[in-house]
Order: sequence, then structure tokens, then C-alpha cells
Amino acid sequence: MSMITLHNTSHPEVTILSNTFIDNYMPEANGEFVKVYIYLLRALSSAPVSFSLEQMADRLLCTERDILRALKYWAKQELLTLDFTDNNKLCGIALLSPSGASSDTAAAEISGTSEPLSAEASANPSSARPEALTPERVSELKQNEDIIQLLYVAEQYLGKTLSPTEVQKLLFFYDGLGMSVDLIDYLIEYCVGHNHKSIRYIEKVALAWAEEGITSVEEAKQSGSRYNKDYFSILKALGITNRNPVETEITLMDTWLKTYGFSMEIIQEACNRTVLQTGQASFQYTDKILEGWKQKEVRTMDDIRSLDSAHKKKRQEKKSARNTRPAPASNNRFNNFQQREYNFDEYEKHLLNQ
Repeated sequence: MSMITLHNTSHPEVTILSNTFIDNYMPEANGEFVKVYIYLLRALSSAPVSFSLEQMADRLLCTERDILRALKYWAKQELLTLDFTDNNKLCGIALLSPSGASSDTAAAEISGTSEPLSAEASANPSSARPEALTPERVSELKQNEDIIQLLYVAEQYLGKTLSPTEVQKLLFFYDGLGMSVDLIDYLIEYCVGHNHKSIRYIEKVALAWAEEGITSVEEAKQSGSRYNKDYFSILKALGITNRNPVETEITLMDTWLKTYGFSMEIIQEACNRTVLQTGQASFQYTDKILEGWKQKEVRTMDDIRSLDSAHKKKRQEKKSARNTRPAPASNNRFNNFQQREYNFDEYEKHLLNQ
């Protein structure tokens, strides 16, 4: 029997995009951010995997600033981590599993160079990630009548059949976070009511409630009311009215309120300075102000006034040093001309005697 050799003359290239990314991350992300993430996946299929942000921006027909914003966003979503040099320049990107389990699950490394990027971009959320339940435990929970009803209600709220990943996370809220069925029910209602049907978003809210120690629907309502009030107070301070905050704005405000722990008075002061300096509502500019205050361990308005006073004093010292500095000698030949001195009375007598 003769053997047949099969040859493949075509070499199709394939970029694999995880279903988890499509289901849980993509719906909440900006389209430009998704484009950057897919490009990174595509880059992994080529060798060597090295590029600059300028090259990447040219390839995607966007700006380097757009690339940096996208990298910052995906770092916060725990889909990648960023490495920096000693002078705070981006030098490496590590892609993580879409499950976002931990930073040591890096799939690959991408080396590159860029302009300095805020260290905040490489920070990962502090909340713990849900651990997968065993198949036996999942099967056991699905026999519970309350759980059966919960999963049914969740499908009605979300308008679709739940995926295994979504079921796993809802069960973790119950079994891992210790939430009651009523609280999970309200959790889903709350998120859908704010136009967020992504299980990724629902998970983030569940983890935030767990960190706050919320165990009842009433506590959740009080917390939601409090933070909604804070959100709109911040929007008002920036001159934004008649609209709800978007997801990226909520993420920044949560950082200011929860991660940094700033009071509303301090946040509003940063907002006021933003409008005065830029003439517009800029969450990014406000974030830079508050990030700087956090690094300087600002806790009260007195701390801010002390920083302002020190800055003003330093600026005055520089100005004084410039004013007392001797002026350099001029090379202008007219300025260096030695002027003659005349006795006009003697000159007049001389003219009359002629």
C-alpha cells in the first residue's frame, strides 16, 4: 500500500479571541480599547514581538494617547499588566488570561517603548477574584429551589440564557461571598436598572458590596443611594448636568472615593481647580490632581493649603533669584560707545569769537 503525503501550501494566520473576553469584557469596553486589545493578541502571533507605541498608533490610525488610555483600561480590568523602567517609561506588557485570575498567569510578554505613563495604569484592583466552585458543589446548589428560582429570575432580567460562566459567578456570590438570594436578586435588578447587563459589571458590584460588608437589600439600597449622590455631586462640581455618569467616569470616581478615600470636599476642590485651569470638565485632569495629592498624603483641606503655600513660596524664590541675577554684558557696539562730555558754555563763546 502506497503512502500519500499531504502538503499544505497555505499558511493561514489565526488570532484566537476568548469567548470569556467577548461575553464579559467586550460589552463594557470602548471600541477603540477593544481594537488595541485585539492588536496585542495579533502581535503575539508574530516574531519578534517588539514595537513602539508610535508604530502601533500608525497601524491602528489613532494617537499614542489613545493607546495609553486603552492600556490603562485593560490593566484595570486585569487583562494585562504593565512594566516600567526606573524613569517611569513603559517597557513591557504581559497579557493575562481573560479570567483575570492572577498576575502570574501571564500568557506572553510584549516589549516596547513609549512616553512616560502614570504608574496608576499598572495597578490592579485590590479585590479578590472569585474562585471556581467544584462541579459537585455547582450540582448541589442547582438542586436548591431558591437557587433555581434565582437563576430563572436572572435570565429574565438579562434577557438571555445564562452561560456556564455566568451561572458559576452567580453561585459564587451565594456560596463564596455569602450573599442571600434576595440580595443577589436585587444586585441583578440594580445593575440592569443602570443599563449594565454584563456579568463582569455585576461581579464588580458584588465584590464592592462584599468589601463594604453589605449583607441585606436595605444596606445595598442605602449604599447605592449614598454613592449615587456622590457621583452627581462630582458631576455638578465639574459643571456636568442632566446626564448619568458613564462607566469610565464611575471607575475614576470610585478610585477617588474608595481607593484614595478622599472626602467630597477635597474631590470638589480638585474639580474646581480643573475647571479653572482647563475651562472644561476633564476627569483625566482631576484624576491627575487627586493622584498627586494622594502621593503627598493629603487628607484635609489644611494639607492642600500647606501644599499651595509651599508651592507659592518656591515660585517666589525662583522669581526673586531671576530678578537679582546681574544682567549679562552686551556686545552691542552702540551700547559700548564711550560718550563724550561737552562744556556748552565754552562751546558757545568759541562760536561767537569766530
